[in-house]
Amino acid sequence: MKTVGILGGMGPEATVLLMQKVLAAVPARDDSDHIPLIVHQNPQVPSRIKALIEGTGEDPGPVLARMARDLQAAGAQALAMPCNTAHHYALAVANATPLPFLNMLELTAQTLAAQGARRIGMLASPATRLAGVFAAPFAAHGLTPVFLPDDSGLLAIIRAVKAGEALATLKPRLAQEAEALLAQGADHLLVACTELSLMTDALPTAAPHTDSLDCLTQAITDFAMG
Repeated sequence: MKTVGILGGMGPEATVLLMQKVLAAVPARDDSDHIPLIVHQNPQVPSRIKALIEGTGEDPGPVLARMARDLQAAGAQALAMPCNTAHHYALAVANATPLPFLNMLELTAQTLAAQGARRIGMLASPATRLAGVFAAPFAAHGLTPVFLPDDSGLLAIIRAVKAGEALATLKPRLAQEAEALLAQGADHLLVACTELSLMTDALPTAAPHTDSLDCLTQAITDFAMG
């Protein structure tokens, strides 16, 4: 069993959710059957929203690179980062160590294409759109992102999750955003913000959906147990 290092804290709950998903993915009969993870839970990573949307924040890249090196020194054999927007800095992470980097966006694009999806309704932070982090992987697989004309509602939901607002009050708002994407012609919904991964049970059943965090979970499992 190989050890995977997690660049976490973006946000903290999403990192814990990834760990729970990895635990659930393994048919373990004892502690030793589970996948070893080294988790760098660093909520002090500079804000991706401030850096990419507001243009006033510190560059998160150097901090993420240091986290990658710390994880390598701790014994990680591969790296994973459960934050879609932070993949704007994926090259900084990948170049920081010789370890393989399990790129969540590329894994997600592969999964969507294999499912026959074409027009992808993006339940994501505006920073994901502005940074164009899905542009290259989507183009490589013939996928078209569908964004809302006004994604401030999604940003408000994401900020509310980070602030600890009860998910029960946010789920109806997320469902409305998803319905709006379907009305714009999306044939598949993508949960592309790991804060929103906490509320996938609120999504409408009118179209299939994929959670990028699930794609990363599968890759971590495959690597560790392969």
